[in-house]
Amino acid sequence: MISKAQFQEEIDGIIANAIREDVGDGDHSSLACIPETARGKAKLLVKDQGILAGVDFARQVFAYVDPHLQMEVILPDGAQVSHGDVAFHVSGSSQSILKAERLVLNAMQRMSAIATKTHHFVGLLQGTGTKVLDTRKTTPGIRALEKWAVTLGGGENHRFALYDMIMLKDNHIDFAGGVNMAINKTKNYLKETGRDLKIIVEARNLTEIEQILDCGGVYRILIDNFNYADTRKAVAMIGDRCLTESSGGINEHTIRAYAECGVDYISSGALTHSVHNLDLSLKAV
Repeated sequence: MISKAQFQEEIDGIIANAIREDVGDGDHSSLACIPETARGKAKLLVKDQGILAGVDFARQVFAYVDPHLQMEVILPDGAQVSHGDVAFHVSGSSQSILKAERLVLNAMQRMSAIATKTHHFVGLLQGTGTKVLDTRKTTPGIRALEKWAVTLGGGENHRFALYDMIMLKDNHIDFAGGVNMAINKTKNYLKETGRDLKIIVEARNLTEIEQILDCGGVYRILIDNFNYADTRKAVAMIGDRCLTESSGGINEHTIRAYAECGVDYISSGALTHSVHNLDLSLKAV
């Protein structure tokens, strides 16, 4: 996984790029009708229900736009919210508040949606011991925000990107000439380059599970698109030799049954690619 410093660099880059994209050479709507000296106050109003996410990101956006903006947090990240709740107040330059408004809302609406869906999936697994993982199926350019939201909803992050973990999927295996070739080449690559990266290998059937176990040195086996019966067989075969993960079209109706097969993790791309934004507004007080 990436370090905290690397993650913060990603967040800083998202803020800088988003403000560049949205503001350009100036917020001329505000510049045209609001004096530079005007001061104001606004509230983040919740018009939906779910899990709140992005409050700390909003704080960073306001600080980037104008270090003199003051933010009073009422509801923290991860709080359960409902229609009519106020998450925070922000006060200071009216022009600065308006300049930051759209980025704050766009990010918080999406992050809250992801946190809400993740929280729902985590609740469905209560008592099983299985943990929910996200994937790389994220919106280009804002992956850090979406993965941050997953953790706020109670889930865990998979690898962040291609560089912080080895994940050998079906195409890698086929292009490499088979499971054994893919794993052995990977081990040699890590030894030659001096990299310390965990290896996850996807298995498409029980035969590939056996091949992966014979090779050894794998951190986690991805049991992909298996039915319940074969998932239970795979978990029994693997035992405690490495961790297990189920994936492949798993949804809220099937996730509990896969967890009850005994896997350590269930990954779901739907946490980030299939959500409906929470309705939030920033309103002048």
